[in-house]
Amino acid sequence: MKQSGLGLGTSTKRTRRREFLDEMDRVVPWSDLVAQIAPFMPEGKRGRPPFPVESLLRIHFMQQWFTLSDPAMEEVLHDMPLFHDFAGLGGWDDRLPDEGTILRFRHVLEKHKLAERILATVNLLLGAKGLMLHSGTVIDATLISAPRSTKNASGELDSEMHQSKVGQQWFFDMKAHIGVDAAFGLVHAVRGTSGHVNDVMEANSRLHRHETDVFADAGYQGACKWRDAKGDVQWHVAMRPGLRKLLDKTDSMDALTDQVERIKASIRAKVEHPFRVNKRQFGQVKVRYCGLAKNTAQLHTPFALTNLRTVCRRLRGGLA
Repeated sequence: MKQSGLGLGTSTKRTRRREFLDEMDRVVPWSDLVAQIAPFMPEGKRGRPPFPVESLLRIHFMQQWFTLSDPAMEEVLHDMPLFHDFAGLGGWDDRLPDEGTILRFRHVLEKHKLAERILATVNLLLGAKGLMLHSGTVIDATLISAPRSTKNASGELDSEMHQSKVGQQWFFDMKAHIGVDAAFGLVHAVRGTSGHVNDVMEANSRLHRHETDVFADAGYQGACKWRDAKGDVQWHVAMRPGLRKLLDKTDSMDALTDQVERIKASIRAKVEHPFRVNKRQFGQVKVRYCGLAKNTAQLHTPFALTNLRTVCRRLRGGLA
């Protein structure tokens, strides 16, 4: 796709946003992702000519990176030269995608489950680069708040979101369950459920079935005994905090047990990085739509982009 290069406008300052988009422009496998999406896009034989698939994909990614709604995305394409240029759009007098076009593109991704393909395509490419070892998986889950004011056509709260209790505090939310490569901290599996679903129920659904070791916190006690558990996987589940406090550090066996727990915790820490990038850098702290299906589809793309953000320095040489 023809681009005029990032940096339209009179400013030459290398802002963090400009640096970030330059970096993502180099490492995102645009041609591979477009090949996955293009067969499902309208042919445009009638009506106005369609926008290039890559332009719409770039716009969709900018929505994830900068937490922009469809109307807000339309406005910044008109107002911000950097975003306009990154999308690879034409001159300022040419037609630009409106919020309806942006919405329809997202619906295509949801209908054909293309967000899952985006994550799979990115991971295949990272695997070919030697950045996915598949020998170990770390699993965890995080809550994503659902605003209590979000209502459907009947005037009720989103029926697919539920209350959950963490400690003494109640939340109204959904839950994102992920499986992460234990070596590089890259997300390879994503599941979305209501907030009240116990973590251990989704434990085995986040394994890619090629790992030999799984690391998890104390909330996953008993995951190896579920019906869908794989027999030849070694589970390394953290000791419950109450039991760990009872360890006598002066006793050699207890001291060794505590050291093993520290090692397991250092490996489990890798799962926190994708959550931090997704929530703090990409702003995915609240659900954006009604219903689990739409919000789960929404999760796959940010985690795919999180993987690329995590390894962008390793990929600085460029991707084919």
